[in-house]
Amino acid sequence: MKQVLVLLMFLAVLLVVISCEKARTAPAFISKEKKTKTVVKDSIVKESITTHIDTVDYNQRLWALSNQDASGRWPVKTVYPLAGAILPYHRIVAFYGNLYSKRMGVLGALPKQQMLQKLNYEVNRWHKADASVTTIPALHYIAITAQNTPGKSNTHRLRMPHHQIDIVLSWAKEIKGIVFLDVQVGHSTLQEELPTLVKYLQLPQVHLGIDPEFSMKNKSLPGTKIGTYSAKDINYAIRFLAQIVRENKLPPKVLIVHRFTQKMVTDYHKIKPLPEVQVVMNMDGFGNKTLKKSTYHDCVFKEPVQFTGFKLFYKNDTKGNSAGLYSPEELLRFKPKPIYIQYQ
Repeated sequence: MKQVLVLLMFLAVLLVVISCEKARTAPAFISKEKKTKTVVKDSIVKESITTHIDTVDYNQRLWALSNQDASGRWPVKTVYPLAGAILPYHRIVAFYGNLYSKRMGVLGALPKQQMLQKLNYEVNRWHKADASVTTIPALHYIAITAQNTPGKSNTHRLRMPHHQIDIVLSWAKEIKGIVFLDVQVGHSTLQEELPTLVKYLQLPQVHLGIDPEFSMKNKSLPGTKIGTYSAKDINYAIRFLAQIVRENKLPPKVLIVHRFTQKMVTDYHKIKPLPEVQVVMNMDGFGNKTLKKSTYHDCVFKEPVQFTGFKLFYKNDTKGNSAGLYSPEELLRFKPKPIYIQYQ
């Protein structure tokens, strides 16, 4: 009888040990499963990687930007960004131009202090109109300008000296803003021009703009015809920035792509944002309110990529136009709401 009791006690202890071992190994299996790539069918975002962002909050913000669009185009289904992304948590309000020219935009047209005060005024207007996001100032500097003469490189483009870019960086620092370096390639290519800006793009506060209008693939003189970028060109810029982000452990970059005609950007559906790069299609045509709204609808709303922008021209939008510029309140009724606002 004693032998039977000992045997039963031994079996009971053995079962407890086995159960404990299973309990210890189960969390490791679950943890491994959580690290695998997942596809979320009913989410705004198609694929998920380890991003450490609140994806529920992110999706809600994208839905708010869509202004409850019923067409099915917005919000766009794309990848989640890495942690530290600017969009959609902030609205960027930028002044555009070049320090060598008073004709290329308000950045360069006005003296420094007057320009910065005017930018601060616009930032405050947007903050009052939409306090659901943080409004941040930006200086959008044309670092490589298209030229109607070929120049020494025979590429119809002129690279700005780095000391000019340094000045813009210092001004942005004063206002706790960010910087965009804009590229007009002329007869050159993004592959030739973007590497010249790497030392600046390695900085966390510096982002990129590319302008198809001045990408003259047919070798026409810049300014005489409207140029173009394909999805392949834009994807090159995206991958270029993504590599910089990964190598330097930076927060995501923002890429601005200017557009005011359909032919300026081809194969839009093949443009592929990455977790490291957020893409803004910026409607930068000028004219009266009716024309600008129509262009936004045809070139941005109907051909969704990820985020949207809208350019306002202090001079060209108001010539013979008694209605004046769009106000923040008016633009916030657009579908989708532009998250990048540029003044020229």
